[in-house]
Amino acid sequence: MATLPDFEGLAMFAKVAEERSFAGAARALDVSVATVSRAVARLEERLGARLLNRTSRQLALTEFGHSMAENARNLVLQAEQAEGAAREMAARPRGLIRLAAPMSFGLRWVAPLMPAFFRAYPEVSVDLHLSDAKVDIVGQGFDAALRIAVLPDSSLVARRLCAVSPVVVASPGYLEQHGTPAHPSELAGHACLGYAYRARSDVWRFTNAAGEEVNVKPEGPLRVTNADALLPTVLAGLAIAEFPEFIAADQIRDGSLVPILKDWTLPRGGLYFVTPSARTRPAKVDALLQFFVRHLSEPEWQVVDW
Repeated sequence: MATLPDFEGLAMFAKVAEERSFAGAARALDVSVATVSRAVARLEERLGARLLNRTSRQLALTEFGHSMAENARNLVLQAEQAEGAAREMAARPRGLIRLAAPMSFGLRWVAPLMPAFFRAYPEVSVDLHLSDAKVDIVGQGFDAALRIAVLPDSSLVARRLCAVSPVVVASPGYLEQHGTPAHPSELAGHACLGYAYRARSDVWRFTNAAGEEVNVKPEGPLRVTNADALLPTVLAGLAIAEFPEFIAADQIRDGSLVPILKDWTLPRGGLYFVTPSARTRPAKVDALLQFFVRHLSEPEWQVVDW
């Protein structure tokens, strides 16, 4: 079975060859003389040849040691250059970010922000993955994700950007024809559209100020994997649906959709910026986080008074 090269031994030998002294190498590396001596001895044993001729007062490279010293110095130099480049990349926003976001939110609120982000960070590129299905950030190799949830995934690091409230709506034509429900239990007599990726099953969980709780399973002619696909059917006056406010805000403003059951609330979620780890988060991901903090902490959809 192949083993890794003795990088530590090679680095310490290169420093001994440069300083022509075990003590000098130990001072330069901030380790003990014994540590340097053991590393060089271990390397000689591994290579099967002497690198140094040493007496109590003098140290000299063998012919083999001369050839190895140059190789060892080049190896250390390459390692230092690689570390330097990695530190620079970690400290300065640059490189590719793989970002996952929900489809509707990504199209409405993330994609329009990208030009401003690229102007601010021209050395950063983004691979934007849009899907309403929950991605495995670690397993699928994403640097970050935007998630809309009642609670973030506790196994990851989540920064809450803003609240996201759901709203149950219908068109004025639907309400005129079928009446306006005054209590969640009355939804059983209405066509209510479902969303396949709702957390904890497709159930509307209503509560009111008195502490009453009512669970309603939407039953209707359409169930989708993207909430935008519900809009045409609701706007046509054929059903009731629940939307996150960022989808329904424009239609509520222009009157084409009307919020109902306003005395009742559904679980209020939040928009989260999620990463595998905060400790090792590179500068490019921190830059994207701070950009979203500036642009999404007080979003336009929240100005609507339901």
